[in-house]
Amino acid sequence: MAGPSPRGPLNLRHIARTGALAAALASTALVAAPSPALASQVADGGAAGGGARPTVVLVHGAFADASSWSPVVERLESAGYKVVAPANPLRGLISDSTYLASVLKSIDGPIVLAGHSYGGAVISGAAAGNRNVRALVYVAAFMPDAGETLGALSARFAPSDLGSAQRPVPYQDGSGSGVDVYIRDSVFRKVFAADLPASTTRLMAAEQRPIALRAFTDKSPGAAWRTIPSWALVASGDHAINPALERFEAKRAGSHTVEIDSSHVAMLSHPDDVARLIREAADSTASGSDGRPALADTGPRDRVLTSAGGLASIALVAGAALVAAVRRYRR
Repeated sequence: MAGPSPRGPLNLRHIARTGALAAALASTALVAAPSPALASQVADGGAAGGGARPTVVLVHGAFADASSWSPVVERLESAGYKVVAPANPLRGLISDSTYLASVLKSIDGPIVLAGHSYGGAVISGAAAGNRNVRALVYVAAFMPDAGETLGALSARFAPSDLGSAQRPVPYQDGSGSGVDVYIRDSVFRKVFAADLPASTTRLMAAEQRPIALRAFTDKSPGAAWRTIPSWALVASGDHAINPALERFEAKRAGSHTVEIDSSHVAMLSHPDDVARLIREAADSTASGSDGRPALADTGPRDRVLTSAGGLASIALVAGAALVAAVRRYRR
């Protein structure tokens, strides 16, 4: 009669418990692991990981209209952003800021607000006190402080070519009279858009929208960049606003700043750079209830993937132990 195996009797209950543990751990690992669709969303920074994507509001400046943003609008919409490009009245800094503030109140959810040229001064006043505005983007723009006029701000640095290029035209409307300012057609391309084709700038000169002279003497009603994070693009080839002024403003505001070799209309001549800067600002708006920009919350996703990997490893180890025990007792 053969004696007992030196390894002891085959303990079926132990093996059964080990097998059940392995099966349970493997099942848990499969449940914890993200589905291919969820993994794709996480990789793309989609709905699985963040809050509402902001609406991008683009405000044009003087001598232009909302169509000056068209190349940037196309790029942002292709990237999935809702974009609004309202008309800037160009009637005065206080009235224009008040008008834009009312437009912003009609938009639900977070907003990234961008302004070009004079539009930068308008967004600075309009966004003050609006908690939905999460980021400001200034493109070759004025960034006045509260109570500061554009004339006084410009006087801090050498004058640009815009001063000598202006063509004043008196006007009257239902509320009174004033003076509109145009850029003379003969120097429009040099001052405003030197890096665009002459055929394009001839049309821009003919279609330009004038700005009321009072816009340069109105005191800014607010400086939203003091409380809202800002991004700034400095156009080093700008002849309408001195690039040194643009650099000063960005530094004063503590803006995230990029500088490119561009004319004043960077959104037309370098739309990729402008759209990229706006998207960078938009990426910063994933935030908590306090409305402050924050980094995207990737922690939970990493923990899920790590946990799933760990459980799968445990299941594999337990399964290997089970196979080894059975083989040992079969010898």
